Amino acid sequence: MFSTDPVVRVQDASIFQENSTILEDINFEIDKGEFVYLVGRTGSGKSSLLKTLYADLSLRLGAISVAGFDIRGIQSHKVPLLRRKLGIIFQDFQLFNDRTVAENLIFVMKATGWRDNTRMKARVNEVLMNVGLGSIEKKMPYQLSGGEQQRVVIARALLNEPMILIADEPTGNLDPEVSHGIMKIFQQINKSGTAVLMATHSYGLIKKFPARVLKCEDKKVLDSKKEQFELISEQY
Repeated sequence: MFSTDPVVRVQDASIFQENSTILEDINFEIDKGEFVYLVGRTGSGKSSLLKTLYADLSLRLGAISVAGFDIRGIQSHKVPLLRRKLGIIFQDFQLFNDRTVAENLIFVMKATGWRDNTRMKARVNEVLMNVGLGSIEKKMPYQLSGGEQQRVVIARALLNEPMILIADEPTGNLDPEVSHGIMKIFQQINKSGTAVLMATHSYGLIKKFPARVLKCEDKKVLDSKKEQFELISEQY
Protein backbone atom coordinates (compact mmCIF):
# COMPACT_ATOMS: atom_id res chain seq x y z
CA MET A 1 0.00 0.00 0.00
CA PHE A 2 1.25 3.50 -0.84
CA SER A 3 2.40 5.33 2.28
CA THR A 4 2.11 9.08 2.79
CA ASP A 5 4.53 9.03 5.75
CA PRO A 6 7.41 11.50 5.55
CA VAL A 7 10.63 9.95 4.26
CA VAL A 8 12.46 11.68 7.17
CA ARG A 9 10.90 12.47 10.54
CA VAL A 10 13.00 14.02 13.34
CA GLN A 11 11.38 14.46 16.77
CA ASP A 12 13.03 16.12 19.79
CA ALA A 13 16.42 14.81 18.68
CA SER A 14 19.81 15.91 20.00
CA ILE A 15 23.08 15.00 18.33
CA PHE A 16 26.35 14.48 20.17
CA GLN A 17 29.98 13.99 19.21
CA GLU A 18 31.40 12.11 22.19
CA ASN A 19 30.29 14.33 25.12
CA SER A 20 29.71 17.55 23.18
CA THR A 21 26.22 18.58 22.12
CA ILE A 22 26.29 19.49 18.43
CA LEU A 23 22.56 20.05 17.85
CA GLU A 24 19.63 19.92 20.26
CA ASP A 25 15.81 19.79 20.23
CA ILE A 26 15.61 19.21 16.47
CA ASN A 27 12.19 18.75 14.90
CA PHE A 28 11.49 18.56 11.17
CA GLU A 29 10.05 16.31 8.49
CA ILE A 30 10.91 15.80 4.83
CA ASP A 31 8.10 14.53 2.62
CA LYS A 32 8.43 12.19 -0.32
CA GLY A 33 9.53 14.09 -3.39
CA GLU A 34 10.57 17.21 -1.44
CA PHE A 35 13.78 19.18 -2.15
CA VAL A 36 15.48 20.64 0.94
CA TYR A 37 18.77 22.49 1.39
CA LEU A 38 20.83 22.18 4.59
CA VAL A 39 23.02 25.21 5.35
CA GLY A 40 25.13 26.55 8.19
CA ARG A 41 28.65 27.64 8.93
CA THR A 42 31.51 25.13 9.03
CA GLY A 43 31.25 23.26 12.34
CA SER A 44 27.54 24.07 12.82
CA GLY A 45 26.50 20.40 12.69
CA LYS A 46 25.43 19.82 9.07
CA SER A 47 27.60 16.75 8.48
CA SER A 48 26.80 15.36 11.94
CA LEU A 49 23.09 15.62 11.15
CA LEU A 50 23.52 13.87 7.80
CA LYS A 51 25.67 11.13 9.36
CA THR A 52 22.96 10.54 11.96
CA LEU A 53 20.32 10.19 9.24
CA TYR A 54 22.27 7.41 7.51
CA ALA A 55 23.29 5.79 10.82
CA ASP A 56 26.99 6.59 10.70
CA LEU A 57 26.63 8.50 13.98
CA SER A 58 24.56 7.03 16.84
CA LEU A 59 21.40 8.79 17.97
CA ARG A 60 21.25 8.94 21.77
CA LEU A 61 18.34 11.32 22.43
CA GLY A 62 15.04 11.75 20.62
CA ALA A 63 13.56 9.89 17.66
CA ILE A 64 14.45 9.82 13.97
CA SER A 65 12.89 7.67 11.27
CA VAL A 66 14.36 7.53 7.75
CA ALA A 67 12.73 5.56 4.93
CA GLY A 68 10.74 3.60 7.50
CA PHE A 69 13.72 2.73 9.73
CA ASP A 70 14.02 3.88 13.35
CA ILE A 71 17.53 5.29 13.62
CA ARG A 72 17.84 5.26 17.41
CA GLY A 73 19.21 1.91 18.44
CA ILE A 74 19.22 0.57 14.87
CA GLN A 75 20.92 -2.84 14.80
CA SER A 76 24.12 -3.03 12.78
CA HIS A 77 22.75 -5.69 10.40
CA LYS A 78 19.88 -3.33 9.46
CA VAL A 79 22.15 -0.41 8.50
CA PRO A 80 22.89 -1.82 4.99
CA LEU A 81 19.11 -2.28 4.49
CA LEU A 82 18.56 1.37 5.45
CA ARG A 83 21.28 2.55 3.08
CA ARG A 84 19.72 0.67 0.18
CA LYS A 85 16.78 3.07 0.56
CA LEU A 86 19.10 6.09 0.51
CA GLY A 87 21.45 7.56 -2.05
CA ILE A 88 24.46 9.10 -0.30
CA ILE A 89 26.63 11.57 -2.21
CA PHE A 90 29.90 12.96 -0.87
CA GLN A 91 31.97 15.96 -1.93
CA ASP A 92 35.12 13.90 -2.49
CA PHE A 93 33.57 11.35 -4.92
CA GLN A 94 35.01 8.21 -3.20
CA LEU A 95 35.40 6.33 -6.48
CA PHE A 96 37.89 3.48 -6.89
CA ASN A 97 40.57 4.80 -9.25
CA ASP A 98 41.78 1.28 -10.15
CA ARG A 99 38.36 0.24 -11.53
CA THR A 100 36.33 1.40 -14.51
CA VAL A 101 33.14 3.41 -14.06
CA ALA A 102 31.05 0.28 -14.64
CA GLU A 103 33.13 -1.72 -12.14
CA ASN A 104 32.64 1.05 -9.53
CA LEU A 105 28.87 0.82 -9.96
CA ILE A 106 28.73 -2.98 -10.09
CA PHE A 107 30.77 -3.17 -6.87
CA VAL A 108 28.01 -1.24 -5.08
CA MET A 109 25.28 -3.35 -6.69
CA LYS A 110 26.87 -6.63 -5.59
CA ALA A 111 27.33 -5.21 -2.08
CA THR A 112 23.61 -4.38 -1.93
CA GLY A 113 22.34 -7.75 -3.12
CA TRP A 114 22.25 -7.65 -6.93
CA ARG A 115 23.15 -10.99 -8.56
CA ASP A 116 21.98 -11.02 -12.19
CA ASN A 117 24.80 -9.77 -14.45
CA THR A 118 22.48 -8.86 -17.33
CA ARG A 119 20.22 -6.79 -15.07
CA MET A 120 23.24 -5.13 -13.47
CA LYS A 121 24.68 -4.11 -16.83
CA ALA A 122 21.30 -2.74 -17.96
CA ARG A 123 20.91 -0.74 -14.72
CA VAL A 124 24.45 0.69 -15.04
CA ASN A 125 23.63 1.95 -18.55
CA GLU A 126 20.29 3.32 -17.35
CA VAL A 127 21.65 5.37 -14.43
CA LEU A 128 24.56 6.71 -16.50
CA MET A 129 22.09 7.88 -19.15
CA ASN A 130 19.98 9.48 -16.40
CA VAL A 131 22.91 11.73 -15.44
CA GLY A 132 23.83 12.56 -19.03
CA LEU A 133 26.79 10.19 -19.35
CA GLY A 134 26.51 7.75 -22.21
CA SER A 135 29.28 5.34 -23.24
CA ILE A 136 31.80 6.09 -20.47
CA GLU A 137 31.36 2.84 -18.55
CA LYS A 138 34.78 1.54 -19.63
CA LYS A 139 36.66 4.73 -18.66
CA MET A 140 38.66 5.04 -15.44
CA PRO A 141 37.61 7.78 -12.99
CA TYR A 142 40.91 9.68 -13.46
CA GLN A 143 40.09 10.01 -17.17
CA LEU A 144 36.99 12.05 -16.31
CA SER A 145 36.57 15.71 -15.34
CA GLY A 146 35.45 16.63 -11.81
CA GLY A 147 31.92 17.27 -13.05
CA GLU A 148 31.81 13.92 -14.85
CA GLN A 149 33.08 12.13 -11.73
CA GLN A 150 30.35 13.77 -9.65
CA ARG A 151 27.76 12.62 -12.19
CA VAL A 152 29.09 9.06 -11.79
CA VAL A 153 28.71 9.44 -8.01
CA ILE A 154 25.08 10.56 -8.51
CA ALA A 155 24.50 7.61 -10.85
CA ARG A 156 25.94 5.30 -8.16
CA ALA A 157 23.53 6.80 -5.61
CA LEU A 158 20.57 6.12 -7.92
CA LEU A 159 21.30 2.41 -8.48
CA ASN A 160 18.81 1.13 -5.90
CA GLU A 161 16.07 3.68 -6.67
CA PRO A 162 16.39 5.46 -3.31
CA MET A 163 13.54 7.23 -1.53
CA ILE A 164 15.88 10.12 -0.72
CA LEU A 165 19.26 11.41 -1.89
CA ILE A 166 21.44 12.75 0.93
CA ALA A 167 24.14 14.95 -0.58
CA ASP A 168 26.95 16.50 1.49
CA GLU A 169 28.41 19.48 -0.42
CA PRO A 170 28.07 17.77 -3.82
CA THR A 171 29.16 20.91 -5.72
CA GLY A 172 31.84 22.01 -3.23
CA ASN A 173 34.78 21.11 -5.47
CA LEU A 174 33.20 22.19 -8.77
CA ASP A 175 33.18 25.50 -10.61
CA PRO A 176 29.86 27.43 -10.86
CA GLU A 177 28.98 26.37 -14.41
CA VAL A 178 29.53 22.67 -13.64
CA SER A 179 27.66 23.11 -10.34
CA HIS A 180 24.61 24.40 -12.21
CA GLY A 181 24.69 21.31 -14.43
CA ILE A 182 24.82 19.07 -11.35
CA MET A 183 21.91 21.00 -9.77
CA LYS A 184 19.80 20.46 -12.88
CA ILE A 185 20.40 16.71 -12.55
CA PHE A 186 19.29 16.85 -8.90
CA GLN A 187 16.15 18.70 -9.98
CA GLN A 188 15.35 16.08 -12.63
CA ILE A 189 15.83 13.30 -10.05
CA ASN A 190 13.61 15.23 -7.63
CA LYS A 191 10.86 15.71 -10.24
CA SER A 192 10.80 11.94 -10.75
CA GLY A 193 9.71 11.58 -7.10
CA THR A 194 12.96 11.16 -5.14
CA ALA A 195 13.38 13.47 -2.14
CA VAL A 196 16.67 15.39 -1.94
CA LEU A 197 18.44 16.73 1.17
CA MET A 198 21.49 18.70 0.08
CA ALA A 199 24.05 20.37 2.33
CA THR A 200 25.69 23.35 0.65
CA HIS A 201 27.73 26.48 1.31
CA SER A 202 26.74 28.00 -2.03
CA TYR A 203 23.93 30.45 -1.47
CA GLY A 204 24.26 31.41 -5.12
CA LEU A 205 22.81 27.98 -5.93
CA ILE A 206 19.94 28.52 -3.48
CA LYS A 207 19.11 31.85 -5.15
CA LYS A 208 19.19 30.27 -8.60
CA PHE A 209 17.34 27.08 -7.59
CA PRO A 210 15.11 28.12 -4.64
CA ALA A 211 13.66 25.50 -2.28
CA ARG A 212 13.01 24.95 1.42
CA VAL A 213 16.04 25.57 3.67
CA LEU A 214 17.10 24.02 6.99
CA LYS A 215 19.80 26.04 8.76
CA CYS A 216 22.09 24.79 11.54
CA GLU A 217 22.80 27.71 13.88
CA ASP A 218 23.60 27.93 17.60
CA LYS A 219 22.90 24.19 18.09
CA LYS A 220 19.41 24.56 16.58
CA VAL A 221 17.96 23.63 13.20
CA LEU A 222 15.86 26.47 11.79
CA ASP A 223 13.30 25.67 9.10
CA SER A 224 12.28 28.16 6.40
CA LYS A 225 8.87 26.44 6.27
CA LYS A 226 8.22 27.56 9.87
CA GLU A 227 10.23 30.76 10.33
CA GLN A 228 12.14 33.44 8.48
CA PHE A 229 15.89 33.77 8.84
CA GLU A 230 18.70 35.45 7.02
CA LEU A 231 21.01 33.55 4.70
CA ILE A 232 24.54 34.92 5.09
CA SER A 233 26.80 33.19 2.64
CA GLU A 234 30.29 31.84 3.19
CA GLN A 235 30.58 31.30 -0.57
CA TYR A 236 28.84 32.60 -3.68
